[in-house]
Amino acid sequence: MRCASVVLLSVGLLGLAGCGQSNELVTLDRVGRADAPHTLTFQMNAGYTSQAAVPEAAAEFKRAFADWARRHPEWRLALTVIPDSQGPAEQARLLERARVGTAPDCASVDSFSLPLFIQQKALVPLDRYFTKADVDDLLPFVRNTVRGPDGHLYAWWWGTDLRLIYRRADLVPKAPRTWDELIAYAKAAHHKDPKVDGYLYNGGRYEGTFFDNLGYFWEQGGKLLDTRTARPVFDEGANRAAMLNVLEFLRRTVTSGASPGRVATINDYAFLQQAAQGNSVAMFLGGSFQWPPLQSVLPKDVMAKWRVSAIPGMHPGQTATGTGGWTVAAFSHDPAKVAACASIIKEIYVGKANEISGDLPTSQRLFKSLKTFQQPVFQQFRRLLATVQPRPGLAIYPELSNQMQIAIGSVLTGGSSPQDALDAAGKRVEQTWKLESGGT
Repeated sequence: MRCASVVLLSVGLLGLAGCGQSNELVTLDRVGRADAPHTLTFQMNAGYTSQAAVPEAAAEFKRAFADWARRHPEWRLALTVIPDSQGPAEQARLLERARVGTAPDCASVDSFSLPLFIQQKALVPLDRYFTKADVDDLLPFVRNTVRGPDGHLYAWWWGTDLRLIYRRADLVPKAPRTWDELIAYAKAAHHKDPKVDGYLYNGGRYEGTFFDNLGYFWEQGGKLLDTRTARPVFDEGANRAAMLNVLEFLRRTVTSGASPGRVATINDYAFLQQAAQGNSVAMFLGGSFQWPPLQSVLPKDVMAKWRVSAIPGMHPGQTATGTGGWTVAAFSHDPAKVAACASIIKEIYVGKANEISGDLPTSQRLFKSLKTFQQPVFQQFRRLLATVQPRPGLAIYPELSNQMQIAIGSVLTGGSSPQDALDAAGKRVEQTWKLESGGT
């Protein structure tokens, strides 16, 4: 019987995978020769494999994996590919698998979750595979995240990003410097073209909703957790005032007409990209990772209208933004497998995967040397990285985010006042923190 090709459908894309014959170096679940003597179990998000949604990226990753397999004929990767939409949720499962000893030998770990894996002692150090100069060259927030309290290097954070404002220059000629300007520019754009929404952002029940809008909180000096005790303090004192300002601003985007009420249902960056493709949005709050896909789908004359700018401040001169990204880490204690994992990091993900995916390099040297990132927009991203903050990778953060997602949704729909919504979120997070930490 002839082998049928497997067709992967993802965001309207078709990508053909191999049939799985023994002579195929990259299949749906294997990299390397089927009869290779050594096996490494490897888990990675779809977007960074030959199953990426963008056909060009999928082809480049397939080539990169095949090249790796030719250089390491003794290894076969038993590949587990996680759909991109499940990436964050998979981290909790991966942490539990590590706890009970069933984690893959090598896997992608969200930079935001990495401190929990280090705290649980789930990872094997990679110090011997990266020089001190390699580590020192990392962006400071990256360097601080990948090393544990003991100074060891527990993962390599190879690609990062940031949140910022996308705007159509024909409708929004000037970058908004303040929240008031953002609302005014959005309303003016909608008035100029009623078919266009002035300002869109994730506002539904979704981690991106809280994280994307954290820049508005951080730029006021707000703190989510006490740095010494990790106790939630986002609803206390000056932090509470800053968070209330954010909730009131988000509510005002809807009540002023700058944003449609349906922002309360948006919970996917793909929706924002689709709005840009449909010429139905003037500004949106998105991620740097959306620039390459927009470049690939928008006609050049349409793409030429788009600009990016920093998240505006409550007052002029204020700005901040959040950053995320993915690491690769070793879970196996077999030295040969750790070495194979390190070779995947260095030969596929550091530099090469940045150019394929458009994820920003974490190495300052690579930012300067890789051709892709010499484009003016990437140099702008590089400057804005000076304003980034990563999420606190602590156990209470998911519940804090969850409760603030509920608060934002309630405020956007008018179900609660900003004060009541924040009170409810603060009480629930405090209760969870006390139960989990034994705090009083």
